[in-house]
Amino acid sequence: MSLKMNKKKGAVRREGVISDLDYKYPKTKILYWAIFAAMCVAAAICLAPPLWVILSSVKDTKEFYQIPPTLVPHSYDFSKIGKIWSQFAFGKYYMNTIFLTVYSIAWSIFSNGLAGYVLSKIKPRGSSVVFALILASMMIPTSVSMVPVYKNIINFPIGGFNLINTFLPMILMTGCNAFMTIVYKSFFDGIPTALLEAAKIDGCGEIRSFAHIVLPLSKPIIFTAIILAFNHAWADFFWPNLVLKDRSTYTVIVEVFHIKTSIPQDQALMILSFAIIPPAIMFLIFQKNIMQGLTMSGIKG
Repeated sequence: MSLKMNKKKGAVRREGVISDLDYKYPKTKILYWAIFAAMCVAAAICLAPPLWVILSSVKDTKEFYQIPPTLVPHSYDFSKIGKIWSQFAFGKYYMNTIFLTVYSIAWSIFSNGLAGYVLSKIKPRGSSVVFALILASMMIPTSVSMVPVYKNIINFPIGGFNLINTFLPMILMTGCNAFMTIVYKSFFDGIPTALLEAAKIDGCGEIRSFAHIVLPLSKPIIFTAIILAFNHAWADFFWPNLVLKDRSTYTVIVEVFHIKTSIPQDQALMILSFAIIPPAIMFLIFQKNIMQGLTMSGIKG
């Protein structure tokens, strides 16, 4: 449910399952505001932990041992941000994470998008079998594939390279994502085939049709892929912690895990804030694109 203001009339236009006509009934109004209140409570419950971490990270040290404890800080010490950042050299871990994230996003868009386009529009012989295998792979528990994947990392099938202490395994895994391939395929299914056939009549090949027709229409799903790949690469802990042995290659999340138990509580919360803030900002800015990309299934009009 959403509300939009009509500038000319000053009226509120409702969008969603409850229309303006339904909203005129008293029972519908009660249901509407009950759902709205429940959503506000759920949002507050979800936002409370990260907000508490961020606010507590700038508390004065004495407040951590105050009884009773304070939920909202009485005093703020913002100088700790620069001190802790330089003390633990967090710029290095941010650069490692940004490097991993950028390449993961690029590989995810290229490989998953290309796979979805081939399965949706080109449809070579055997594509239905490949799509069935992709669907079936989503039913395999992650724990079952951990050992084979790790063996491939320490002894890569092509060339026998050892990929320990490199970002390549995490980048490759981001691009081999069954869920995103299916999302791309579903989106491309909604693009009228008549557009591509008309382009072929005008002399466009597959690559040119993809570049000049499909890509401009795919901005919503590309934004969605960027945001999901960003959150996955930034928040991934298991594989970076398993693959990256040298501390100079640690990502933000791995470094937080290794140092948060050996430092004072206020410093630990500040370091957690360093890890929380970037994906939170990314989500707040592009949250509409996530829903638009996942729900759009074609072209209107």
